[in-house]
This record gives sequence, C-alpha cells and structure tokens, in this order.
Amino acid sequence: MITSPQNPRMKWLHALQRQPRQRREERIFVIEGVRLAEEALAGGWNARLVVYTEDLNERGRAVVAGFAACGAPVELVSGAVLRSVSDTETPQGLLVALDWRVAALPDHLDFVFIPDKLRDPGNLGAMLRTAAAAGVQAVFLPPETTDAFAPKVLRAGMGAHFRLHIQVLDWEEIAEMLPGLNIYLASAGDGLPYTQADFKSPLALIVGGEAEGASPQATRLSTARVHIPMPGGSESLNAAIAGGVLIFEVLRQRSP
Repeated sequence: MITSPQNPRMKWLHALQRQPRQRREERIFVIEGVRLAEEALAGGWNARLVVYTEDLNERGRAVVAGFAACGAPVELVSGAVLRSVSDTETPQGLLVALDWRVAALPDHLDFVFIPDKLRDPGNLGAMLRTAAAAGVQAVFLPPETTDAFAPKVLRAGMGAHFRLHIQVLDWEEIAEMLPGLNIYLASAGDGLPYTQADFKSPLALIVGGEAEGASPQATRLSTARVHIPMPGGSESLNAAIAGGVLIFEVLRQRSP
C-alpha cells in the first residue's frame, strides 16, 4: 500500500489534477469514482494508472480488476493519500489516469457545438452532457474556454467525454472544419427567435459565456444569430441552460 503523498506516482496524479498544461502536454486526464471508471473501461479507454483504497465497494473492485486484466498498473493507497490527490472532499475510493483519445469525425458534419469563452467548469460539463445526450457529432473548444478535461468538468459531464468528439482548436482551425455549415451564434435579444431558425440544415451552434458573451472571432465566423425570447424580462439565461434549449431545438426540428 502506498502511504505517502510524496510517492512519485501520487505526485504525478496530483499534478495532472491541478495543472491543465500538464494534462495537455501528456494528453492524460484523471477521472474519479466508480461510475466514470466503469464507462471508461467499457469504452476501451487506456488507463495509465489505477489507484484505489481498501474500502472500495465490490462494484469498484470489479472495475479495478477489469483494468488490471487489460494490463493497467494498479496501486492500493491509503485513504489519506487518495484524499491528497483527489479533487473532491469525499473521494469515492477510485481514481484512474486515462490517455486522452479523440473519436473519429464522421465523413459529413451536420451538428457541431462550440462553447465560446465559457469559464465555469460546471457549466461546460453540463453543456457537454447535454451535447452527448442530443447526439452532437463534435464539440470544438476555442481559446479562452476552460479546460474540458479539468476534474470539475469531468464530474459535471457525467461520462459525456467518452461519447463525444472533443477537440481544442484555434479559430482558424475551427473555420476550416465547418465548410458548408450554417453557423448560428446565440445572442441575447438579437437575431431570429430560436424556434424560427432553420436548424434542419447542417449547422454549428456557438454559445458564449455568461460574463462576456461571445468573442469577436465567434461573431465574425457566425452566419446568423438566434435568441431565446424571455417574456419574463430576465436579461439572460445561464449559459448551460441556454445551450440545452438550443441543442434540443435542433433535435426537435430534426425529429420525425
């Protein structure tokens, strides 16, 4: 059993949890808890390290055994050590470091989501969860959007990262990925009411952050604007809620 937070592997996990740059450079991220670990195992994601505590439940131990059978390194650690590397106050007894892989894009894109300048990890995670539920083909993350593989985003995403094509791109790269698509920018009180927009055609949907809205680059790239009418007089909606309304309007228009 590893009992010291100074163990090199534990220091490595600690850095991955807290340093976006290290996650990007190594293309490795850390998930916590049995549910996410089960999804990663079922999806065939490669584990670089699995750590667990003695009080891990039977369901969790089955996941550990599954990763071990795939050749992943497995370490038993003390509760204190797990708390030192966990991003939560009450760890569930299981952490897994995974290789970040990107799912292949379909040949023809017709539903892309772009969260722009989104700073709140909980909001981004909720958006990714909604995008995965609605069958969004790809999520492109422009500069100034928070790290999609940060611990809080992963928890809020509830496994969406294992079902979505997620890429971090600059605006020039994003523009190159969207030929032939209508690019709708969500805007407070500007443009078409969202139910009047043509979401049946191939599209990309940009939703800006609550504090600053969309970036100038997003505004220039967009081909149309849409808004969500708010007869109650509110100035704006929570970004994750607005994204959910718009994403599921696309699904509604395209459903038989």
